[in-house]
Amino acid sequence: MRKLHVLWMITLLVLSGCIPVYDNEEEIVQENSKEDKNETAIVPRHNISEEHYKTILTEDGPKKAKARGALTRQISNRLDIDALETGLQRHSKEFFDPESYYFQAGQYLDKNTVLSLIDGLNPNRDKLEKEEDYRENPRVLSHILEQNYLKEEKEGVVKIAGISIGIALKSTYSFQTEIGGPTYDEEVSDKEILAVGQKTADRVLKEIRSNEALQNVPVMIALYREEKSGSAVPGDFVKKTYVKGGSATASGWKDINEDYILFPSSEAEEKHFEDSQLIGEFRNEVSKYFPNFVGFVGEGFYVEDKLREISIEIPIQFYSKTEVIGFTQYVYGLVMEMFNKGYTIEVKIHSNNKPESLIVKKRGEEEPSVHIY
Repeated sequence: MRKLHVLWMITLLVLSGCIPVYDNEEEIVQENSKEDKNETAIVPRHNISEEHYKTILTEDGPKKAKARGALTRQISNRLDIDALETGLQRHSKEFFDPESYYFQAGQYLDKNTVLSLIDGLNPNRDKLEKEEDYRENPRVLSHILEQNYLKEEKEGVVKIAGISIGIALKSTYSFQTEIGGPTYDEEVSDKEILAVGQKTADRVLKEIRSNEALQNVPVMIALYREEKSGSAVPGDFVKKTYVKGGSATASGWKDINEDYILFPSSEAEEKHFEDSQLIGEFRNEVSKYFPNFVGFVGEGFYVEDKLREISIEIPIQFYSKTEVIGFTQYVYGLVMEMFNKGYTIEVKIHSNNKPESLIVKKRGEEEPSVHIY
């Protein structure tokens, strides 16, 4: 087994004036519409990686989304919330290159506008009385997420140059016909999900184009299908389109073939048998070190039916730091020997809901990196 490099977290007490202060940011001017004054913004000089956007900051930190708070109100599953936010940014990269664009939370659709659009595009609750009414008129639209992408127009000045809209749609509609009564579930067909999503896209695009400052800004729109309530994996994006500046029509929709798969599961065995077998073998090898461990959850992310990322959580009861180090070394070796470099693998080891160590082997890399908390 290769040598394990362990990164220890060290808390440093730094007295003022003892070390130099490095300039890690630069000031720019964010150009706004005629009604709003231009404002000074800050961007970090360095980036985590070429895959990530630099984020526009103010003196008080990142600008908060104008619809902040609406997302968690509309979508109950934290997994869907994360997948919608990060996935929309991932799909934005096709049109708004992270090397040229800066990221900022949505600044044009405020909370009242978003909630008003959702209520207006969904069936009116007041007109739903019987169980059949609810089943025949599902409230499919969950949320409308806005992300902004800015570009340097001239030296030191950035301006809005792209907008991405994520439209979250329910695959299962849950409802009650009376307060305190039973909860019913109605599955929503893919056909209806797409119909509601595309109708919403046209309405949101109309709202965006009504703003004079946004009439010539390109807009990327993606439709996200939520997973069933209580699912251990998030849903997925199903369609997207790119609307050029000046256009008010969302057309030319393209299919998105993405999927999150739970390991172990019958779905994993059916759709990705070889990967399912590999994860099973990995679990068996882990159990040789700790025969009594029980929980083991893996989540695979597939694009065009090819594995891109897999995240594995291993809960173990540890009694000393040396146990953590020894087990991490063992799992590190398994990751090195069993998984190829065609995808990213992340192994999280925790004890009593407390993180103990993290092993990450990124796609294309020969060796994993390790962090022991």
